[in-house]
Amino acid sequence: MNQWAPKSGRIILHVDMNSFFASVEIANDPSLKGKPVVVAGNEKERRGIIVTASYEARAFGIRATMPLWEARKKCPEMIVKTPNHESYRKVSRQIFEKLGSISPKIEIASIDEGYIDITDCDENLGHPIQIAEMIQAMLLEELDLPCSIGIGPNKFLAKTASDMKKPLGITILRKRDIPTVLWPRKVGEMHGVGKKTEEKLNEIGIVTIEDLAKCNENKIHELLGVNGISLRQKANGIDEREVDPSRILSYKTIGQSTTFSFDVFEEPIIVEKFEGLSKKVGDKLIKKGLVADTITITLRFGDRKTINRSKKLSAPIQEGNEIFKEAFELWKRNWNGEPLRLIGVTASQLNPKDEISKQLDLFSFEKDAKQEPLIQTLHKLQSKFGEQVISLGRKKKKTIDRNNILDILKSTE
Repeated sequence: MNQWAPKSGRIILHVDMNSFFASVEIANDPSLKGKPVVVAGNEKERRGIIVTASYEARAFGIRATMPLWEARKKCPEMIVKTPNHESYRKVSRQIFEKLGSISPKIEIASIDEGYIDITDCDENLGHPIQIAEMIQAMLLEELDLPCSIGIGPNKFLAKTASDMKKPLGITILRKRDIPTVLWPRKVGEMHGVGKKTEEKLNEIGIVTIEDLAKCNENKIHELLGVNGISLRQKANGIDEREVDPSRILSYKTIGQSTTFSFDVFEEPIIVEKFEGLSKKVGDKLIKKGLVADTITITLRFGDRKTINRSKKLSAPIQEGNEIFKEAFELWKRNWNGEPLRLIGVTASQLNPKDEISKQLDLFSFEKDAKQEPLIQTLHKLQSKFGEQVISLGRKKKKTIDRNNILDILKSTE
């Protein structure tokens, strides 16, 4: 075992590629080096929104999600590249293949970031900082891509450390550093806390990460549910998640569709089918521990004309009833009343649930916290008595013994 290993016995690296999409464009076209480069979708795809910007572009105040017209005002000479997702996926695979040569314990968190457990690496590789320097040099020399690396005894501290110095930073964050390095920061700077979350926490007097670390556990659970408990634990440097090599984001999309045996125009039939498809998609997401940022519906009409309509969500979702709500709204907006032969529901832009920052508004947080015990109980009931026994918001004909329900309800208390 590496002699640097802390008492927890783990040394985790978080590798975070710097301005990944822009960096790939620059690596593919060296003439762009040193210039303000942004990646932005066209007007039809993303309404001219900046996806990412090189650090040269950021020096002008350009940031992701900024409208393209606003960015042009700040930097008229900026170079705009349209997204090339196939290229980004190809380079991402190359990155993780190279990281896999350092340790087999590697977990892909997203297309441009991942974790490496180097606890059991050969000591000949050197101190963790030397290993991080080796990784940076390898990615720069072989792929011409910069990255920042965080080093810590768990995934949360390693992730937090990687954000502290960009580009090309290497930062160590140990548990003993938490009171002096982590706690003084605003709670909104913490990984997993978005703007709306920060506002909600501020309302109850939680302003710094130290406030969150020392807050009443029942109070934070009442406010944010298990998300709140998880955030409180991480604010205290507690994160027991292992680096999981099996969690490879090989699921680009998860979808379900159904073909009618005849053309259908009756709304109740279509609604029921959309609800069923949404539930199947949600069940798969839950099983795989994923959440979706985009929902797409497919409509194939009687004349075989097929359209797809998508919605980018303000916050990622996982539950079937949430997916159905989005799918239903998309269908109502895009259906012209013509008979349908096929419908489909697809979830895309998938990420592990515990690796994303769920930036919900006030009402969403309250809804999540209140529904959490209900959803857990629902899944237990469905697991024991079948999926059709009960669901949120719809009555089912099948009945079960009242005493069995009470036993399950008690087990969730």
